[in-house]
Amino acid sequence: MVLVLRNYIDMHLLSRSVSNTSLRAQSFSLSFALIPSISASSSSFSSKCRAEPISVPSQPPPVPKRVPFTLSLHGHSWQDPYHWMRNTNDPDFLNYLNQENSYAQAFMADTGSLQRTLVAEMKNRMPSKVSTPVECFGPWLYYEYIPEGKEYPVLCRRLQTNKPGWAEKILSYVKAEFRREEILLDWNEVAEKHGYVHVGQCRISPDHNFLAYTLDATGSEQFMLQIKDLRNGCFIPMAAVNGVVSLAWAQDCKTLFYTIADENQRPYRHISSLVLCTKLEPGNTDDTLVFMENDPSYCVDLASTKDGKFITVYVVDATEPLNGLQRVHERVSGVQYFLEHHFGFFYILTNAPIKENIKCSHEGLYLARCRVGDIQSTTWQNIFYPGKDTCIQDMDIFNGHLVLFLNKDGFPMICSIDLPINVDCKHQMLIEDLNQWFFPIPSNSCSIEPGSNLDFMSSVYRVVLSSPVIPDMIVDYDMARRTFSIVQQEEVLGAPSNARSCSSGYELDTLQHRGIEKDAKDKNVELERWKDFSSSYCCERKEVISHDGIQVPLTILYSPKAWKSSQSPGILHGYGAYGEVLDKSWRVDRLSLLDRGWVIAFADVRGGGGDDPSWHKTGNGLFKQNSIHDFVSCGKYLIDEGYVQRDQLSAIGVSAGCLLIGVALNMYPNLFRAAILKVPFLDILNSLLDPSLPLTMLDYEEFGNPGIKSEFECISSYCPYKNIRPRGCHPSVLVTASFNDSRVGVWEAAKWVAKVRDSACSSCSRSVILKTNMSGGHFGEGGRYIQCEELAYDYAFLVKAMGVDMN
Repeated sequence: MVLVLRNYIDMHLLSRSVSNTSLRAQSFSLSFALIPSISASSSSFSSKCRAEPISVPSQPPPVPKRVPFTLSLHGHSWQDPYHWMRNTNDPDFLNYLNQENSYAQAFMADTGSLQRTLVAEMKNRMPSKVSTPVECFGPWLYYEYIPEGKEYPVLCRRLQTNKPGWAEKILSYVKAEFRREEILLDWNEVAEKHGYVHVGQCRISPDHNFLAYTLDATGSEQFMLQIKDLRNGCFIPMAAVNGVVSLAWAQDCKTLFYTIADENQRPYRHISSLVLCTKLEPGNTDDTLVFMENDPSYCVDLASTKDGKFITVYVVDATEPLNGLQRVHERVSGVQYFLEHHFGFFYILTNAPIKENIKCSHEGLYLARCRVGDIQSTTWQNIFYPGKDTCIQDMDIFNGHLVLFLNKDGFPMICSIDLPINVDCKHQMLIEDLNQWFFPIPSNSCSIEPGSNLDFMSSVYRVVLSSPVIPDMIVDYDMARRTFSIVQQEEVLGAPSNARSCSSGYELDTLQHRGIEKDAKDKNVELERWKDFSSSYCCERKEVISHDGIQVPLTILYSPKAWKSSQSPGILHGYGAYGEVLDKSWRVDRLSLLDRGWVIAFADVRGGGGDDPSWHKTGNGLFKQNSIHDFVSCGKYLIDEGYVQRDQLSAIGVSAGCLLIGVALNMYPNLFRAAILKVPFLDILNSLLDPSLPLTMLDYEEFGNPGIKSEFECISSYCPYKNIRPRGCHPSVLVTASFNDSRVGVWEAAKWVAKVRDSACSSCSRSVILKTNMSGGHFGEGGRYIQCEELAYDYAFLVKAMGVDMN
């Protein structure tokens, strides 16, 4: 994957959160027919136990103790003999996890050679050195690289030179000392010191003299604040500040605002209760409380506007940071406001109800603006509304341009609009009325991620384009000239010999199929080229009919050379929560499976991200069963259409995505031969009944509140842990967990595995294994080569569980 500075310096885009790592995030009454309508008895797949051909350890799986425990609610009672695992300090629990790790090691012992082969393949495709292109921010050029043989990146900078000329060449010798590389943050040093590293946020002060960042050194996501003086390389002495969520600098470069987590240690980017500021002054020991949030159902986050003039919690004038807060608007549940500032105007993305007599069929975000002094006015200027089948997802703003992230008919798009905008309040405006420029992108691009784009005065916007067949590509779009250039593309060593170098004109003239007229001002569509593997690997997008007639997007990836119709094994990925779209960007490790005939598919089920907010709303809360119907329908489609061999389909889920997979395994155990559940959210009913857990209050909005009877009945009807089928055969499952996981308790994985062992037939239960990282957190270790080893382990498990020949 191409490194992008946005993860390490700053990010001004307002509505994006941790995408590929987002995790557990309305209410209408309906009949709870989930189990009857998706039942194992209606499956046409064989129910014969398939565990016999799998070699298992001679030692039996661990058997944890059972402690009677009864829960009661709404007139229902149920037993949970593994409730005791909630106490992670119990020596019996630690002993049980270690026993499970030993059993998993024994189970996977015969895959050692395959794992080594896969790791070698993955590493051999990776260049020894990886670096980002430089990015201008003030007088500095910022960049990062991963040193050869190292796991983690190093953030660096150097002073930029002026435009080249004879005088500059002479002065360059004099200035050489000032242009030397400065190392700002070396993740490898932190990892060597603590054994674990996760940097949350990095913020450079406006004068570029200080770096503030948050560091998790345990995996618990209790981030501690660090401030480094970049002039001398020393850290600012200060009292320990833990549980930091977000950061923002005031313009005086001495005042730093930060938020801290509440007493329940709500994790990074999910909830906090206090906003404070610290002054970088000699003798300062007391930080100032700026704001306190008392409602645990709301999040508090800090952000600076792109021009640095305002900090948005409410609104803080960054030039007078301690002169109080100004509220943007009265708080209304479900209504969002994302602010940017441009020469005296706030530009606001909002889904607030439209008060004017304007027809707008869209329920998503639209763009409004107001003067800074009128922020609390009830009459903002509504600039424009998204057109039919289009939704706005994000924005960024510059001195001369507004950038909008859009989705039209399921396809991502970006456009720029010249600023300032002449607003006609008397007529409804569409994006076509604003002299927009749609950025040319490959037609088969599945993801568009912004770069850091730090410079407010720049006219160039940097993005990362990627798809299952296009390695990550950094592209700069010149919004003033309306041209673009490919700055860098991920290098793939030992790539298929027939990988082509594609002319951008070949792929970029395809905007018409999205209902957008190609801009005649695109001056260089024939000049840029990128590496495309579509000649070696097919990437198809299908629309699968779900139970209620809704079409579900299914992306299917395979090698035409290695794939065999109705004879190939396959993997189906799913998530389906928090409005997040599945990550379908390029991953070089997949080639090891694709080249051996595997099919890799991605089901964008309801509950995840889609064309508009309704895709999320119709798959969460009381409508969660739609997610499961969609996922099962996609699995059946792969088999019925011959993409995957019957009895050779596996499933993979991560975090909240495991809820989807766990329900599907309970209801259709014979549809899937194997599954991988990573840091899994499986015990949803019991977890949502525990308000002391970090995500419980926020998850009421996503999954429902079991304190409400109708929502309790819905959650209870599909909860993976509660509905494990008794005395039945069960697919082989690899469950991975992290002991310090603050988002999904390690006990959820342990309880689920223990109960499957209780319930499934003795043969099947021996091929369900639990592997726990006893020191890591929700996001694992995250190192470059460590990830290869983890993926090789996962793939080797699937190969063994499905009895696939990998030669």
